[in-house]
This record gives sequence, structure tokens and C-alpha cells, in this order.
Amino acid sequence: MRTVGVEEELLLVDAESGDPRTLSTAVLALAERRAEGDSVFESELHDQQLEFGTEPREVMADLAEEIRRWRAEAARSASEVGAAVAALATSPMPVGPSIGEDERYRWLAERFGLTAQEQLTCGCHVHVSVESDEEGVAVLDRVRPWLPVLLALSANSPFWHGQDTGYDGYRSRVWGRWPSAGPVEVFGSADRYHEQVRTMVDTGVLRDKGMIYFDARLSHRYPTVEVRVADVCLDPADTVLLATLVRGLVETASRAWRAGGSPDPTSVSVLRMASWQAARSGLEGRLIHPLTLRPEPAADVAHALLTHVGDALEDSGDLVEAEKALHTVLKRGTGSRVQRDLLADSDSLRTVVTECAARTLGG
Repeated sequence: MRTVGVEEELLLVDAESGDPRTLSTAVLALAERRAEGDSVFESELHDQQLEFGTEPREVMADLAEEIRRWRAEAARSASEVGAAVAALATSPMPVGPSIGEDERYRWLAERFGLTAQEQLTCGCHVHVSVESDEEGVAVLDRVRPWLPVLLALSANSPFWHGQDTGYDGYRSRVWGRWPSAGPVEVFGSADRYHEQVRTMVDTGVLRDKGMIYFDARLSHRYPTVEVRVADVCLDPADTVLLATLVRGLVETASRAWRAGGSPDPTSVSVLRMASWQAARSGLEGRLIHPLTLRPEPAADVAHALLTHVGDALEDSGDLVEAEKALHTVLKRGTGSRVQRDLLADSDSLRTVVTECAARTLGG
């Protein structure tokens, strides 16, 4: 069984006003003291956010329990300084982002200017174990067409600086300003992948290989494929669905590689259009179907993804729960629909944030 782990970025907000708060240092200190120095939480580029990572898990129920536990622990630490945590991929409230004091973050701010300053966005990164870089690159080559569907399923960023963007997943449009972000070509081998990474770093535009921000990449820290395309999900159950589908994609891709199947040759240009469409409408409209490259109802494309990974999920024992979770998301909508519904009911972005902070902890 392949292991799967999740990294989630959370927004720190005022418990009453919903405004983002520059409190990551204080919250991290509290969490570290409570954990006696072995905290799972880390700082991020901006002082208004923090990140945690789970352990590698084989059983999805264990992953779900850990995600809920660390979200609750983050909320507990934040509450001690009058704040809350919200699993929102962008801030609905206007905000002046504050870059952290870490030397790396300061380098990014100086190097990339407004692009770095405006990156107060929260994503979800899913790590799935692979046996080798060769297998990992074979997986990257074969999951490319399906990544926009994951973006649509996780869409949780309709608002930006107090305005409705017209997008369900606007975070990806902001994130795409980094020079190394987005979909990539077929590499064909681990050697070609690593050569590409070296070439990109050697240009001097990037600081190091940690700035390879592909939608999916080989992790530079773990023996995993790291899928980075998704928004952080409002409901922790949606994070588990995302992780389940990513593990299914990795296993399905590896099986196709071992069977001698060739990767889909879809161009980067078309993949960018599919990602744009996924960010624009989420699950509310049409998505570019990875097999036909034509617009089709989002629910049909989401079910096509489930069918694509169905054998892998059946073998891991996850298929039934994934079917239930997908049905729930399609009926209830993603975090973006929830946020817009909350705004329609309350006419208050502050209410949107404070209610989403409560929902971050799950049912």
C-alpha cells in the first residue's frame, strides 16, 4: 500500500472581525510549547498563515483523524491570542500581507516584488510514496491531464481583497505568477526531469530546487510525488477525498507505466486552458474532459476521474468511501459555493470568514 501524507496551509484571522492577523510567530510558539518542542506546525511566506503536515498514512481513516486533530490544535493555539484559523485558500477580507522574517522569505520578497507580496494564498499538497525517481517521473508524465479536475474539486477561493473574483479557484491564478508554476511537459525519464530542474535553477531566476512549483513534482525532501495543484479545502472530509484520488492517480499511472503504456501527449498550452477553466468555474459549470479535450459538465468529468482510478481505489479499499465523498461534494458544492452562499445569506464577508473558521474543524 502506498503511503499518503498531506500538507495544509491555514489562514490566521481575527476571531471576531475575520481580518487576517500577523500572528504566526505567536501561534507557532504556543503550539511548540504545547508539543514540547516537536510541533508539526511551520511558518509560511506570510505572517498571516501557518502550515502543518501529517505523517505518511496507509489508511485513509487515520489520515482523516490526523487532519482534524492538527486543525483543532492550530485553532486551540490561535484562540489563546484572540485569533482563529480558517481553511480558506484566499482571504475574503482586504489584507495587507506581511512577509515573514525568515531569510528565505525576505529573499523571495526582494527578488519577486509584488508577486511575492500578494502570495497570501493557502494550498493543499498531497504526497504519495513512490519506489524511485524513475517511477515518480513516469507518474508525473501520466497524471498531467487529471490535475485540473483536482483543482476544480478543491476550489475554495472565490474572493480577493473584498471582491468576488468571478472565479471559484482564484488562488491558482495568483499562484501562477511564479515563474516555475503550472503544468509541465512530458519528461520521459528521471534524468530528463532532473536536467530540467538543474537548468531552471542555473538560470538564476530561482533560488533553489525548492522553488520548482510545478502542479506536480518529485518532492525534494521525501521519496514521494507531490501534487500541489489544489486549494486548501474548507471541509477536512474534502481533503481526505483529494488525498484518496491523488493516491489512486499515482497508483493508476504507475500501473500504466509498468504495463508499457505511453503518457498522454496533451500539450502544456491545452493543460493551461484546462486549469484556467477549472479555476474559473470549479464544479459549477463545465470542465475540459482529459480524454476528449472538450468541455463537459463538471460532474461528468469528476465521475470520469473516479472511473479512471476505480481499480486502484477498489484494491486499496477506498472506492466506496470515495464514491460517497464525491457525491457529497457534488451535491453540497466546494468551499467556493459555501462561501458565496454564506455571503448571500449574511451580506457580510466577516460572517463568511468567521463561519468558515468554525467549519474548518469539520463536523
